[in-house]
Amino acid sequence: MTAHTDTPSPVTAVYKVSGMSCGHCEGAVSGEISELSGVSSVKAVAATGEVTVVSEAPLDEEAVRAAVDEAGFELVGRA
Repeated sequence: MTAHTDTPSPVTAVYKVSGMSCGHCEGAVSGEISELSGVSSVKAVAATGEVTVVSEAPLDEEAVRAAVDEAGFELVGRA
């Protein structure tokens, strides 16, 4: 018998970000997004322009956009 917990399942979202071209870019984007409340991991890949975010709950896309803007890049949308 398994115990039921009220811990929500993590949510994974993939975003497309334009302008990333190197590891420094990946770090800048990852660093800004990881500061958002509820984010547990961020993996940015410059080669594909994809940023995979795992969080406790779905993130507000405008908050993600603001974080990407702060890093100096443009959020294209969900992948």
